[in-house]
Amino acid sequence: MPSGMFPVEYDGLASTQSVRKGVVRMEFKAEEGCIEAPDSEGVQSTASIHKRWAQTQPKTIQQNLTIITQFFPPDFAATGQLIYELALELAKLGIRVRVFAGQPGYAYDEDWAPAQEELVRNAPGSVKLRRTRAARLSPKRIRGKTINGLLFFIRAGLHLLRHQRYQGQLLLTSAPAYLPILGWLLNRLCDRPYAILIYDLYPDVAVQLGVVSEQHGLVRLWHWLNRQVWREAKNIIVLNTAMRDRLIQRCPECSPRITTIHNWADPDYIKPLPKTKNWFAQLHGLEREFTVLYSGNMGRCHDLETLLEAMALLADEPVRFVFIGDGAKAGRVREAIEQCHSGRCLWLPYQQRTALPYSLTCGDLSVVSLIPGVEGAVVPSKLYAMLAAGRPIAAICEPGSYLRELVQMSGCGRAFDNGDAASLAQYILALMHNPSESRRLGQAARTYLLRHFTPQQSARRYFEALHANLGAD
Repeated sequence: MPSGMFPVEYDGLASTQSVRKGVVRMEFKAEEGCIEAPDSEGVQSTASIHKRWAQTQPKTIQQNLTIITQFFPPDFAATGQLIYELALELAKLGIRVRVFAGQPGYAYDEDWAPAQEELVRNAPGSVKLRRTRAARLSPKRIRGKTINGLLFFIRAGLHLLRHQRYQGQLLLTSAPAYLPILGWLLNRLCDRPYAILIYDLYPDVAVQLGVVSEQHGLVRLWHWLNRQVWREAKNIIVLNTAMRDRLIQRCPECSPRITTIHNWADPDYIKPLPKTKNWFAQLHGLEREFTVLYSGNMGRCHDLETLLEAMALLADEPVRFVFIGDGAKAGRVREAIEQCHSGRCLWLPYQQRTALPYSLTCGDLSVVSLIPGVEGAVVPSKLYAMLAAGRPIAAICEPGSYLRELVQMSGCGRAFDNGDAASLAQYILALMHNPSESRRLGQAARTYLLRHFTPQQSARRYFEALHANLGAD
């Protein structure tokens, strides 16, 4: 690893980063998540963060990075949206990024996208995208998702074998969950170094959902393969400390190469917006009533039951409930809405990216949830967009969850135990009758995002974590 450069974990410890060329020294504090530059009110504006951050960057150098991920826009999958934003930001740091992805195959309203695109050219790096054909066999069912992922795995492997001459770092995401195994296989065959980015930790998720037993032979094989992948990986990037702890429990010797980098949201794209000036809220008649919003994946790992029970308890109150998204539990949500005779409940499909600044601000309270037992195996990326939207947040999760910790540290809302629908319903009514408190909580959410979770901050952390293994031509 080059002198003066080292990967840093941003999970609450202050650290100092020295730039190799000796031009500057950057001081980060993870409890603030950015270079200290408070404005007159003690809160950093987006512009001030970007300006001070840019002033501390080393001179960019041309380096190569290949990212392999099944999902990429126009697919609505959050992992694809995040990789898209990460690639753009890394290009600004001088990296030549190549992305290999599939055609839309998870959640989409455009079933085809160009096979090749140049998203960024010489700014000072670049982003080139290549899409392969995607299978779409029942993408909402476990068997269909598994087959679709295996086909992408094979196509990605063939692509990398054909392009061995393109050197540099290889970053494989856990979309699909077993994609990192491809990096290990290529390393064994071609001595190709790789890093992995874990969004969801399998087979832990499947075991917790009861899909398969912990003692099943396939699960034991998967755990063994995971350990081989992690041991050989140059870097292992995880999304929070709970996920890091799970990995260390499975593979203690991997601890020095694990870097914690949270997801993010773009505060210049998602901004607080009054509902009276929000065309999406007006289109659906939400501008005059207190609205509870759930936006994102309605999967097996999300506790929608507690929210639906709270909705039933408030059936006679002037409260609107809006569900935006899809997933394994979407049918259950639609059934509950059909039984809601007040007409105050609404389900909508995933929205285009261009509509997100308006759909995410159509509510007065945003809800994020996880079922018990998946802490550290699943990370709901919707949380960060909620923070950017500047709305209070209600988190439904088990005690000790990182969601609960984040909500408490940011002061942006309240966490509720799984099944405690009565307390959630009371909280909704309390906020409905106290608009000033809602505004205060929303401002706290936005401030916390600006201090910790912007694309520029996260991209810099990725750059530092991957820097030692980025190969220049």
